[in-house]
Amino acid sequence: MSERGGVGPVSRAYVWYALLLLSFGNLLNYLDRSVIFALFEPIKHDLHVTDTQLGWLGSVFAIVFALGSLVAGVLSDLLPRRWVIATGVAAWSGFTALGGAARSYWQLFTSRAVVGVTQSSYLPAAQALLADYFPDKGRAQAMGIFWSGLVLGGVLAVWLGGQLAGAFGWRGALLLIGLPGVLFAGLLARLKDPWARIPVAKPRPVRRKFEVTVRHAVRAVAPLLWSLAVATLVGAVLALFEGVPAAVDTATFLGITGIGLAWTVFKWARVVLRRVTELPSGAPADIVDEMLDAAALVLRTPTLVWMFLGGALTSASMNSLVAWSLSFVQRQLGMDLAHAGRAIGMIGLAAGVLGSWVGGRLGDRLMERWPSGRVIASASGFLAGAPLCVALLLTHDIAAFSVLFFAVVFLFTWYNGPIAAVLFDVVPRGVAATVMGAYVFFIHIAGDAVALPVVGFLSDRYGLRAAMLSLPAVGLLGALILLLSVRTVGRDMARVRQVAPA
Repeated sequence: MSERGGVGPVSRAYVWYALLLLSFGNLLNYLDRSVIFALFEPIKHDLHVTDTQLGWLGSVFAIVFALGSLVAGVLSDLLPRRWVIATGVAAWSGFTALGGAARSYWQLFTSRAVVGVTQSSYLPAAQALLADYFPDKGRAQAMGIFWSGLVLGGVLAVWLGGQLAGAFGWRGALLLIGLPGVLFAGLLARLKDPWARIPVAKPRPVRRKFEVTVRHAVRAVAPLLWSLAVATLVGAVLALFEGVPAAVDTATFLGITGIGLAWTVFKWARVVLRRVTELPSGAPADIVDEMLDAAALVLRTPTLVWMFLGGALTSASMNSLVAWSLSFVQRQLGMDLAHAGRAIGMIGLAAGVLGSWVGGRLGDRLMERWPSGRVIASASGFLAGAPLCVALLLTHDIAAFSVLFFAVVFLFTWYNGPIAAVLFDVVPRGVAATVMGAYVFFIHIAGDAVALPVVGFLSDRYGLRAAMLSLPAVGLLGALILLLSVRTVGRDMARVRQVAPA
């Protein structure tokens, strides 16, 4: 593995400058991914699609974003992180703007998939860089500030998307929101990296079974390729019949490809499970070797297992709530798009920023008392917020909805900073971005990619209110799973400190 080429220690002022710059990049990340949810209603009427199809616009993003995060995490441990970050921002911003040119559902579907692939580079690289800026003290608070971009971007998408769509249409909104990120990428490309990786003279010998060739790569993803071919053939057959609903066509295609994806992941899981008992030494021989090492590390670290499972459920609950909240306000409370965006946009903005900061601050303060402090902080927001979320979704009064929306977003955003900090607490820094990429992959594949279309499916059959009432229970279950790591996190942190280089 090559030397990273960092610049060494940087000033405290520069550390905070980098934090603000990376946090703003995360805001753009979630603004560009979430604006599509604010445009659901005009897209629904313009392109004549169902709620299930709208849900799949979010799901396809989550699937390709998750798959891309695996590779992006490894590349962030092998290449200059600022280059990975800047390239991703420029690419996803451009493709967000291009989404405004879509004239059919499938064109928009494709553009959102490309945005998902290009956005996958940001979170692993940016958080690994941030973890080196804050190696110990203040890490959860820094991650909380960074993750405030999730709610800032998500809620700003609700407000700004509604305003721009009202003035310029949903296509104009995508164009105007996407373009500024292309310019911002130039600033990110100039960030200093505080850590120079120590080069390893002798890499681990390549093992034949992990050799990367075109043949091996095709075999690794063969189930997914076959499922795509079958899904395309079935779609072509369905197109020959008149009167087949568009939702059937979409669900069939995505269902078949979903089986292929699950089969592919299962094949890789078998390889990883065989590797769990191995204790690798030296540097990984190639990108596949490092990816397998990271996956095996997760399975050998109990805290990471609980963080992955609990993180998938809490992420699904929070992101689905944000995704469908604007449609909920319009349908259940009778507000138009522009007024709905203004009504909940600023409330969610304030609540999200405050909640992310409080959650990170709470995690660091509790960490001073107990090794499990950050775990407790990450779970407590959902434990307290789930009952309030039920009340939020049952109310018919706009004023009550506004107050409850502030409280729920405030509590549901506590988890972001502490969870990210825990992940970096229990893994060696040399594979930190790779493990973060694996985490992002898992929470989106097992969380958002499932939850978004399921809520849409339930909404088509039972109404949006009934569908969204499943979200508090999902978040509560996730919080309980996170708490299982209270008994393991101290031991896992101690092991990393014993073996990891300073």
